[in-house]
Amino acid sequence: MGNLKFDVFVIGSGIAGQKVAEKCVKEGKKVAIAENKVLGGVCSNRGCDPKKVLLGPTEVVHVANRLLHKGISEKVKTNWKDVMQYKKEFTDPVPDDTEEKLKDLGITLFNESPYFIDENTLFVSGQEVKADKIVIATGLIPRKLEVEGGQFTKTSEDFLSLEELPKDIIFIGGGYIGMEFAHMSARMGTKVTVIQHGNLPLTIFEKEMVQFIVKASEDLGIKFIFNAELEKIEATDTAKTVHYKVEDTKGSCKANIIFNTSGRVPSIEKLKLENANVDHGDNGIKVNAYLQSISNQNVYACGDVADNAVPLTPFSGREGKIVAYNILNGNSKEADFPVIPTVAFTLPNIASVGLSEEKAKEKYDEINVICKDASSFYNAKRVNEKIYAFKTITDKKSGKILGAHLVGPEAGEIINLFSMAIYNNMTVDQIKDMVFTYPTWSSDIGSMFTE
Repeated sequence: MGNLKFDVFVIGSGIAGQKVAEKCVKEGKKVAIAENKVLGGVCSNRGCDPKKVLLGPTEVVHVANRLLHKGISEKVKTNWKDVMQYKKEFTDPVPDDTEEKLKDLGITLFNESPYFIDENTLFVSGQEVKADKIVIATGLIPRKLEVEGGQFTKTSEDFLSLEELPKDIIFIGGGYIGMEFAHMSARMGTKVTVIQHGNLPLTIFEKEMVQFIVKASEDLGIKFIFNAELEKIEATDTAKTVHYKVEDTKGSCKANIIFNTSGRVPSIEKLKLENANVDHGDNGIKVNAYLQSISNQNVYACGDVADNAVPLTPFSGREGKIVAYNILNGNSKEADFPVIPTVAFTLPNIASVGLSEEKAKEKYDEINVICKDASSFYNAKRVNEKIYAFKTITDKKSGKILGAHLVGPEAGEIINLFSMAIYNNMTVDQIKDMVFTYPTWSSDIGSMFTE
């Protein structure tokens, strides 16, 4: 190719990087993308999209088991190989479709990870490549398990490509990924253990709601080992053993396979950022309000790898558009983060939006908090769901809705209505004045503000 020069060079082909590249090339810029794995990024290939496909059959199992002998006469049978084959219908086309789309736009593609030589120069495909603006959109990768034998663990990417589901699985870490995969595995017939450093999983959510998920998980047969300090992992031909300590008591557990679901970290270690004077920390590339590196004005970062990022796909795309706008028009558009709903796709779901009770008390003089077990509500009873609960937080003075925290079969959908309400500064009275179709899960919202 010879020495190359681009207006914009994007590292990473996920949704954030694609948005930058697409918008810049359409405005006449010479653009390149480098990707060291398959094109399309984590979410489409080995993250949220395939995970949600695998979730589908377990949702059927969950509903059928609740209604066993209440109209459903037999337990639902599942087949992991069929589920994985169905997943591939979604993931297999992604790399080729992404390549075709990007090439049709005139974007140059590099199939490897570059590294910085200086503030405007990368080394990729055996040559130096210069760019006026370089965008880092490399996302997150699994955190390394710093324990003896940590190399014997697998990652979430491995889980999403399992040929067969083993009889026993240990998940080290009870965050989103660990808990979602634990629920899927258990409903597919696997014996599951979750080892957690603290005393509860899913620590981003309100503890009252998490306790309901722990109960639902234990009812499913999932075993928890809380407050565990890992000591080492041993492997034989037939099994792997985790040795741990809880307070002063040592213990161990065995499984066919162990997954490291202890968290994810910015994917930056191969970039040689020091050569480009790009400041970074544990949370990723340090950026200003325009998503520009605070130390190198030629570099931007967007998506999960930016240190102010929210690790959610909708925000990656949003940030990619902001970076493209600032490259094309000068820094004139700040990254804005409206109210952010989040959900863990355990069954039932756990979801949250707005302020926690702790944060609300810090910001407001007086608040109303209603926290209830809603398993007696009609919607829960009609599907024989035993786990259904909510916690709503409002400003006592204005009646404005500040936060909502849910556990329930459709919490991942209902939370979006709370998100719209908070985004539009709605009050409790306004919510109660609304008419919802009945009986739907959304029609329960008005009752979630009643003592």
